[in-house]
Amino acid sequence: IGANSMIRPGAIYSTAKIGKNTRTGHNFLVRENTVVGDGCLIGTNVVIDNDCVVGNNCNFQTGAYIPTGSRIGDRVFLGPNASLTNDKTPLRTEYKLEKITVEDDVTVGSNATLMPGITVGEGAFIAGGAVVTKDVPAYALVVGNPGRIVGEVDKKGNRIT
Repeated sequence: IGANSMIRPGAIYSTAKIGKNTRTGHNFLVRENTVVGDGCLIGTNVVIDNDCVVGNNCNFQTGAYIPTGSRIGDRVFLGPNASLTNDKTPLRTEYKLEKITVEDDVTVGSNATLMPGITVGEGAFIAGGAVVTKDVPAYALVVGNPGRIVGEVDKKGNRIT
């Protein structure tokens, strides 16, 4: 656990690494072999499963879920109860998890779901409640279920088209 971090009651597995100046809410979980960068906020009831890599200055709000193998860039925001998924066949005996990749400066709104194996490009904005089933290009604005691109956002997340 890095210097100047504020860790509230929760669980960090012994092989996980937490960067400096990181804060948590209560009842969070960071599992084995996960690396969380500097200056992050891991909110109450957030779960970051094993073998994940999280960049610097990320903000994960209450109840967000990040599954095994996920790759999260710098300055990523996950709204309350945003869910990333990695398993297309949950009732199985043999399976291959499909990691999620979220590049730098992405915003994922409250209750949005990212389906297995996708990549969300730099600066993209996923609206609350969207269900993203395909890769998202950089700076795209995605809404709905299934998620569809309805425009673009600038580097500050403001809609431009």
